[in-house]
Order: sequence, then structure tokens, then C-alpha cells
Amino acid sequence: MNPSGIVDEVCKLYTRFSGKSMTITIRVQALTGSKDQFWRHKSLHELSDEEWESLCDGCGQCCLIKFQDEDTDELLHTRLACTLLDIGVCRCTDYDNRHARVSDCVVISPDTVDTLEWLPHSCAYRLVAEGRDLYWWHPLVSCDAGSVRQAGVSVREWATSEEGVPEGKKIRFIVKDPSIKRVLTG
Repeated sequence: MNPSGIVDEVCKLYTRFSGKSMTITIRVQALTGSKDQFWRHKSLHELSDEEWESLCDGCGQCCLIKFQDEDTDELLHTRLACTLLDIGVCRCTDYDNRHARVSDCVVISPDTVDTLEWLPHSCAYRLVAEGRDLYWWHPLVSCDAGSVRQAGVSVREWATSEEGVPEGKKIRFIVKDPSIKRVLTG
């Protein structure tokens, strides 16, 4: 540990090769003193603002346009992302003002997580609310924001902005690809 206390987390990178000659990267997080794996022992209501924000893995799935089938109540995901989502980094371009700029941007809070059935099955807010652990690819576990993309959970590779798409044409972007559907629905 750094004697000055500046370094709270140390990540060691190990690389292993599987039998299929694929490189698998595993990061081991060594936690010290004041920092710990807070999501394992705190409820969502107990989190500081910093801890709350760090739970977002940056997958971008919650920023996708969704429809609900009126006949079956099935949730239909589209490839369309909110106009404020920077798809290249899967982050909101105006996070502080998003609710004012996008009328249907939903507030995700400790009080609403349980009511938002459309939250991704892999969403850290949902996992913590359900008393489950984060996945290996979550940046708090892997020490690498790129692990979300490496795990295939990010919308970065296949989403497109809703900007310029007429309301009546958005339904054309409903996800049909089975591999993407698995990512979105578990």
C-alpha cells in the first residue's frame, strides 16, 4: 500500500489463455482501509452519492427506447438510444440536466428500483436491491470500464441514436437478433 494513503485500490492484471486460444483477462481488486466492496453490505438507501453513481456500469441499456406491447404487455427493446446518450462511451452527455431535457427520462433511485421492471437483469442497482452480487465484468469488480464492453453487455456495438428517427418509424428498430435479446432480457 502507498504510505501516503493516496492509493486506495490496487488492481493486478492476470492473463490466462483458455483451451480455445482466447485471451481472458481477470483483474483482482485488492481493497484497503476506507474503501471496500460496499455493495455487498449496504442497502441502496445507505449508499453515498459517490457509491450510488459508481454502481452504474455504463452499459447504456437503460437509455434504450422501449415499447410495451398493448396486447401481451411484453417489453420490446429497440436499438435506438436516447438522444443524450453518447453511444461511443455509453454515458449521458448532459447527465445533470437529463430529466429537464428528456421528458420521459426515468429517475432511478433507491425508492424506484423495485418498481422499474424494465431495468436490465444485469443492472447493478437491481442486483444490489435483490441482495445479489455484481457480475465479474462490473467496473467496481474488474477495475476496468472496458470490461462491460468485453463481456458483451454494452450497447456500444449495436445501438444507434433516436435523433432524426420519426416517432412512427421507431418500431422498425425493435431488436430481433437473438444474441442481443439475450443481453437485454437475460
